[in-house]
Amino acid sequence: MQNTSSNLCPVPAERPPSRFSSALARRHGGAFLVLLLALAIGSATRAVLLLKSAAEIPWDLGLAAAAGWGVLFDLATALWITLPLALLLALLPARFFSGRLGRAAAHLGLGAILALLFFGAVAEWFFWDEFGVRANFIAVDYLVYTTEVLGNIRESYPMPAIYAGIGLAAAAGLAGLVRTRWIARWLDHAAQPAGVRWRAAGGWALAALGLGLALRQDLLPSFANNYQRELAKNGLWSFVAAFRANQLEYDRFYPTLPIDVAFRRTRDRLAQDGSKPLTDNPRDLLRLVPAPRPGPEQRLNVIQITVESLSADFLGAFNRASRLTPNLDALAGRSLIFGNFYATGTRTDRGMEALTLSVPPTPGRSLVKRPDNERLFSLGSVFRSKGYATAFVYGGFGYFDNMNYFFGENGYRVVDRTKVAAADITFANVWGACDEDLFRWALREADRDHADGKPFFHFVMTTSNHRPFTYPEGKIDLPSKISGRAGAVKYTDHAIGAFLRAAAEKPWYRETIFVIVADHCASSAGKTELPVQNYRIPLLIYAPGGQVAAGTVATLTSQVDYAPTLLGLLNWSYPSRFYGRDVLTAPDRPGRAWIGNYQKLGLFDGARLGVLKPPRQAVTFRYDAATHALTPQAQEAELIDDAIAAYQTASWLFRHGGQREYDPAHATRNVAAAAP
Repeated sequence: MQNTSSNLCPVPAERPPSRFSSALARRHGGAFLVLLLALAIGSATRAVLLLKSAAEIPWDLGLAAAAGWGVLFDLATALWITLPLALLLALLPARFFSGRLGRAAAHLGLGAILALLFFGAVAEWFFWDEFGVRANFIAVDYLVYTTEVLGNIRESYPMPAIYAGIGLAAAAGLAGLVRTRWIARWLDHAAQPAGVRWRAAGGWALAALGLGLALRQDLLPSFANNYQRELAKNGLWSFVAAFRANQLEYDRFYPTLPIDVAFRRTRDRLAQDGSKPLTDNPRDLLRLVPAPRPGPEQRLNVIQITVESLSADFLGAFNRASRLTPNLDALAGRSLIFGNFYATGTRTDRGMEALTLSVPPTPGRSLVKRPDNERLFSLGSVFRSKGYATAFVYGGFGYFDNMNYFFGENGYRVVDRTKVAAADITFANVWGACDEDLFRWALREADRDHADGKPFFHFVMTTSNHRPFTYPEGKIDLPSKISGRAGAVKYTDHAIGAFLRAAAEKPWYRETIFVIVADHCASSAGKTELPVQNYRIPLLIYAPGGQVAAGTVATLTSQVDYAPTLLGLLNWSYPSRFYGRDVLTAPDRPGRAWIGNYQKLGLFDGARLGVLKPPRQAVTFRYDAATHALTPQAQEAELIDDAIAAYQTASWLFRHGGQREYDPAHATRNVAAAAP
């Protein structure tokens, strides 16, 4: 019998679909596809940012931990991104997926989502390039001021090319998806019973809500390297978290002392300058600060030029390698220079807060931008109590960062770009008129007050040292914009030199103190959460009439100390609610600097840095001045308790109206009682 088995052709069994194919072959396959795309782009963004900052990041287990956390945040973000799509897919009728229009809309929708994901990745790149962190409070604040921010972006970057690149990348990505037939597999199997698709949508919602509620950024461990911690985040998630936490209640998120203990500790520290309490209220810091030396008060005018983003290293007086500030370097030789002066924060509003109110940088928004910030005790209020005219002169639109409201409601005459004629602006970018225009306005305001027979204190705020770094051509030897920040710094220096030469022709010149100070540093990015060295900024005080002797102050000084130090130079006695001190009255007494970044609150004493952070954590670092390294060490109770007391009482006072401008009549009675 013939064996026929060899003539039989076995029929290969059909390969079962993969889990991936099965996930696509259903109504919510489109949402699953977008989820994968969001995860892939989130991971790719993290990898690119890692490569960009590779030299600053240790490649150790901390980096592996950051990658693990990053996957969780990327997954949570992707679930929330796709949740609206999952609900929409449950709502759509089956015929939508079989018709040409429906299928075309699905393809266009996926292309649009790809474009948005790529746009977010590109935005993260530029934000990281500028600030060295994921989207945070800065990004939230910037979105409020769309005119300046969008204009700044248009003027700083080749946006048509960037948009075209994003569009091409999205089109290429969509074409690749079409070639894989993943989209076709989803649309061919999208007709499912209503019960099935709503159960799928419900599961999607539960996953998004569950992971979203369980995962919080404050759960991230304290990485030794701050770049690792930032890489552990997802940019969009970080942005939303910053939006939700725009204001932080100190007592809820930070370590505390019993409130009366905190006030007693703060009052004791403030009394070290010889000041005397002017109230029996244990929760009020009002006190009389005595004149630092015998003799009369000096009623000199003060023009305070607050320079945008001027790090100390830009000045040759602080960094011999710099050649950007010939005018300021020449001025430094005739000025009182503070060589160890630190900003409290990384934004203009923080600098304004510290220089004007002399308070530590409480968490969340600065007081400049918070509600109920009218009639606060300020440097301007002290000047007005002595009969001075006070003005805020700004080259931009002062509604930005709430500047006009803050200064206007605290007694300053406000002059900004909206208050001058068009002919008064010879050059401007989206942030404001060039510094030469601004200083011309400042001269006019000084002439006005002098003609009225009043001494004056003017807070002048520049804008030119800000991206897009544009300024009038032909003023300096560096071309506008393409020279970047170096050109902007050199132009600002040129404008200050021209201003001082013009001021020298004025009758009020020799009776005026000129202050050059930065609002904050140029870059706050660093390996640590609070990179101390990046907060160092210049402070120069120049009196052409010789009333302030030239020299150098080596004492560690904070922007919070500026107001009482300036008033001490004028030899004034005055009621005060300031947190700072006149560092010139006891130069051998160790100084302190208050530094923060919205959530992290620091107290730096030159050798140690105490940091307070949510949730109710306090840590101490040893600072190496040579390498700028911060090494964790055992908690220093004295330093930490001083930090807690100051930040806690400052937050409490603002919340309870305890930082209001004092009643002159009430103050006069108490001053008389406290006077020696």
